[in-house]
Amino acid sequence: SVERIYQKKTQLEHILLRPDSYIGSVEPVTQQMWVFDEDAGLNCRDVTFVPGLYKIFDEILVNAADNKQRDKGMSCIKVNIDPENNTISVWNNGKGIPVVEHKVEKVYVPALIFGQLLTSSNYDDDEKKVTGGRNGYGAKLCNIFSTKFTVETACKQSKKCFKQTWYDNMGRAGEAGIKPFDGEEYTCITFRPDLAKFKMSILDKDTVALMTRRAYDIAGSAKGVRVFFNSKKLPVSYCDL
Repeated sequence: SVERIYQKKTQLEHILLRPDSYIGSVEPVTQQMWVFDEDAGLNCRDVTFVPGLYKIFDEILVNAADNKQRDKGMSCIKVNIDPENNTISVWNNGKGIPVVEHKVEKVYVPALIFGQLLTSSNYDDDEKKVTGGRNGYGAKLCNIFSTKFTVETACKQSKKCFKQTWYDNMGRAGEAGIKPFDGEEYTCITFRPDLAKFKMSILDKDTVALMTRRAYDIAGSAKGVRVFFNSKKLPVSYCDL
């Protein structure tokens, strides 16, 4: 209905106007944090970063790690950060998202999870069943604060793989591509953060150092999961550094 479309639009506008309520501050802060630097390794130093940007990255990373709860067979997470092209991707080989159409919303489930602001609370219950809970909103926030956001997933159960890209703060969706699939399941999220919204011009050294440390955290805490950062396998514990 027109009302529902309008409601979704205003919800999106509200999130963009009041980011603090959803992702935390979009202003740079400086504080002492543990980071991982290429030259110095793991160390604690003053870091200038934008909490909101760190939050949307963390939502996607934690989603990938949480997938281990749903699929004990999941064994790998790959994080890639390319500051030159302002592109971040997080891949995991856990159970894929069902590539089926949602009966009520008439959209594919991966698009529902990552690219639709739902207007009614009972849809939330549906979504919890599909996504294992709290991750739905968080992943959408990453889409909303990105200029480009792509979801790829492959699901054995539905024997299909799915790929869709959103642009301009989730304002515009590309066509969903669906193909038959027979192989290992995976999900990959690739996004370009809307740096202007964080008063940034590049993914700077401090931000990348903080995100790298977060990947080390996951390597240390997600048992039985190998974590790769920019194609390098991370040690399982900080003690191995």
